[in-house]
Amino acid sequence: MALEIDLGPEAAAFRDELRAWLEANHPSELEGVEITPGEQHPGIPAWTEKLAEAGYLCVSWPVEYGGRGLTGVEVAVMNEEFARAGVPRATRGMGEWLVGPSIIVHGTDEQKARFLPRIISGEDTYCQGFSEPDAGSDLAGLKTRGVVDGDEVVITGQKVWTSGAQSASMMFCLARTDPDAPKHRGISYVLLPMRREDGEPNGIELRPIKQITGASHFTETFITEARAPVANVIGGLNNGWRVTMTTLGNERGGNATTQHVAYTRDFWRTVELARKQGKETDPVVRQDLAWAYTHCEIMRFAGLRTLSEVVARKEPGPGASINKMFWSEYAQRFGEIQMGILGAEAMVRPPDGSAGDYALGRVQRGFLSNRSVTIWGGTAQVQRNIVGERVLGLPKEPGMAGSPPKAPPAPAEQAASEQGAGAQGAGAQGAGAQGAGAQGAGAQGAGEQGTGAQGAGS
Repeated sequence: MALEIDLGPEAAAFRDELRAWLEANHPSELEGVEITPGEQHPGIPAWTEKLAEAGYLCVSWPVEYGGRGLTGVEVAVMNEEFARAGVPRATRGMGEWLVGPSIIVHGTDEQKARFLPRIISGEDTYCQGFSEPDAGSDLAGLKTRGVVDGDEVVITGQKVWTSGAQSASMMFCLARTDPDAPKHRGISYVLLPMRREDGEPNGIELRPIKQITGASHFTETFITEARAPVANVIGGLNNGWRVTMTTLGNERGGNATTQHVAYTRDFWRTVELARKQGKETDPVVRQDLAWAYTHCEIMRFAGLRTLSEVVARKEPGPGASINKMFWSEYAQRFGEIQMGILGAEAMVRPPDGSAGDYALGRVQRGFLSNRSVTIWGGTAQVQRNIVGERVLGLPKEPGMAGSPPKAPPAPAEQAASEQGAGAQGAGAQGAGAQGAGAQGAGAQGAGEQGTGAQGAGS
């Protein structure tokens, strides 16, 4: 009998409601489909609109702003039910779980009335303009500048690892509007249109970055005198760091309660692959598969622990670091196991892939994309430092030999350092507690990746 947690009558009622709706509206063509950056199934747009009509988008936003006001527990239930039904939980992306919550917390009434409905309707789609070539983990070191010109802000600079920029209509962009202010001050959080009202580019040039998989989900973004109304500055001029902390906090959430579902599904696919390749009796393969199944079960029980903490309304601890370290290293190792089972076939592209499209099979694509998962969203080394210091009580990591001791960082700088240029997570907490459902084995996170990162949002 599977171990479950009693989440209370309200969560149970919501589960029954959602399960009945999914059974009545189940899109069979989307069964097993995962939402991955730059590779959208043709049925996803219609499914997203159906969810919007039923009120299943922006669900944790307050009711007065068009959401359903769901609690963190109810969002976890929602993720579980979509995973159980085997269909993707489509969202409005970064607009839903990063920008919207930041506007709700820091925006004026006029900004809430203007921007939030456009996110829910899908009229505005966002990409994230945070990381820069010299400002990844040290986000406050950004050099992009903004100059107020009448009732507009004129922005010039460079961003990098901007995912989804090719299809976005807006960028939530950090710019230094007071160069004389201390490092964490003088920064403004600007909602920057990608195009002018006449449809021409708004001084923004996108240069795709080719990834190891052959895809180009990211761009270098060159901004030359792009303009946005001062009314698009959230939180007020020079006060963008507070808004940024809300955005980064919302990136931290996640899908730990349902993460095991996709990995378990991929495990059983791999068992079938072993049978197909005639390797199901190989003792080494069987040992590797036993190792993988054990790790999927550990993820399941860790998810139950996380859910019990949500129910008890406990403050999030270092569990996010432990979880990120665990699943990312598992995903890399399991990709190697899969490639070994595939054998010599892993060295060539599938027969239907031409040299032009660099087509990869599912196993090959997962193996290659997962090379980055121990980097973005906080490297495995950084996660070990967090666990060592905060859980085990070990002393802080010493500086490099010969370097002078560092002064302790300011609280805001420490927060930025720990979260990087955008901590990953498929969801949001607080005003926008969104989990985007199970990531899938090798699916990327949805937030800003930082330098060298791969994922769904930058």
